[in-house]
Amino acid sequence: FFLLQVLNEKKLQEVDSLWKEFETPEKANKIVKLKHFEKFQDTTEALAASTALVEGKLSKNLKKILKKIVAKDAHEQLAVADAKLGGVIKDKLNLSCIHSPMVTELMRGIRSQIEGLITGLPSREMAAMCLGLAHSLSRYKLKFSPDKVDTMIIQAISLLDDLDKELNNYIMRCREWYGWHFPELGKIITDNLTYCKCVRKVGDRTNFASSDVSDILPEEIEEEVKAAAEISMGTEVSEEDINNIIHLCDQVIEISEYRTQLYDYLKNRMMAIAPNLTVMVGELVGARLIAHAGSLLNLAKHPASTVQLLGAEKALFRALKTKRDTPKFGLIYHASLVGQTNTKNKGKISRMLAAKTALTIRYDALGEDTSAEMGAENRLKVETRLRLLEERGIRRISGTGKALAKADKYQNKSEVKIFDPSGDSTLPAVSKKRKIQEVEEQDTEVAVKAKKFKAEMKEETTVEDDEPVKKKKKKKDKEKQAEEDEASPTVENTEKKKKKKKKMKEEEED
Repeated sequence: FFLLQVLNEKKLQEVDSLWKEFETPEKANKIVKLKHFEKFQDTTEALAASTALVEGKLSKNLKKILKKIVAKDAHEQLAVADAKLGGVIKDKLNLSCIHSPMVTELMRGIRSQIEGLITGLPSREMAAMCLGLAHSLSRYKLKFSPDKVDTMIIQAISLLDDLDKELNNYIMRCREWYGWHFPELGKIITDNLTYCKCVRKVGDRTNFASSDVSDILPEEIEEEVKAAAEISMGTEVSEEDINNIIHLCDQVIEISEYRTQLYDYLKNRMMAIAPNLTVMVGELVGARLIAHAGSLLNLAKHPASTVQLLGAEKALFRALKTKRDTPKFGLIYHASLVGQTNTKNKGKISRMLAAKTALTIRYDALGEDTSAEMGAENRLKVETRLRLLEERGIRRISGTGKALAKADKYQNKSEVKIFDPSGDSTLPAVSKKRKIQEVEEQDTEVAVKAKKFKAEMKEETTVEDDEPVKKKKKKKDKEKQAEEDEASPTVENTEKKKKKKKKMKEEEED
């Protein structure tokens, strides 16, 4: 520690030209003078004092020096480079402190001529001290930096995405490679990890009949695989090919196991660093947001609209360039709350979710509490809003527009429906009266046609059949006349009857 006393305060008033007074050590000695110097015992003590100054705290050594030296000249002001540190000194020691642009220029000039102001220290030792203290301070900052955990999350989520890509490539290659030997197995076993475990355990398809795969596959699928292995259309391969395929299966299984372990690690890290963000959008989406922003602190500086569109920058600028609709969501689209909404309400929910997520991010980054209560409360608000949006279709129109429609008690009614063939007709609909009239007209037309047809048939009869036909006609005519006579008993009819009876008697007598 060293304290300097200002000799010429008038020259300090000229802030813009103050640097000229510190061009040489001689000029600097005319303005400031060394009043007190105290050496640190080791680097650890120097590191503790420097970190306290950086954080704006008052160390024990500095407190002792200020009590001894500055208390004597209590009427003078103490120039402090850090305003926060000046406030602490004023509160604890009741000393008047000053912080202004003039003080910053003065400190800059003192640092440039510190070797000339402090005598008895060689330049080599001063350079070594500065270098060692700078390294120690950097290590301390990295060790206790709150942002350092963000790098772990960023690396973990990036590695998780890379592992997913590699796993997909490896599994596709394994299925194609072994598919030449046993193509039916790929259709029977759909799970990739189970497929690789089965191939690694059995190898050649001829070994399926004698091998036991009950610990990997259920009984039904195992029997189906064994039956397909006997009649497989695959080609024969050598042992060397099978060994290479088995080695590839080992790689797939190892990578998948490491991926599950990495996912658990990422989940625990996210719950420790950003618990409220994890509750709102999940650990994967939260980690991707942090990775996209660079750190949790950078993400906390973004407004809610930016959080909503993080990951969709290319689509946003394309829409602005072509003057089309801008995107409604970016990485936040993969959150569970957005995924379970209707397509119509996805934009509204993503906007509200982004607003609440921005609050939780700032609470996690800048707050001291490590509980996830705030995230749970905000998630509940978004869920209730989602429920209201989904139930809006059930609301009835009323004076206020807020009353819900009263739903009657549900009763199960089983009705047997009969097929109505009238629905199959493509003809236009006709009234019943018109249908009845049309039916009557059709009946009369049919009757007329039948009479005409009979008359034509009678005319076409041959000459040989004429006599019996005439006799039949006569008999029919007589019967008709008798029926008519009985129906209408008039005077003329009675006379006709008498004449007929006389004729009949005469014919019998003859």
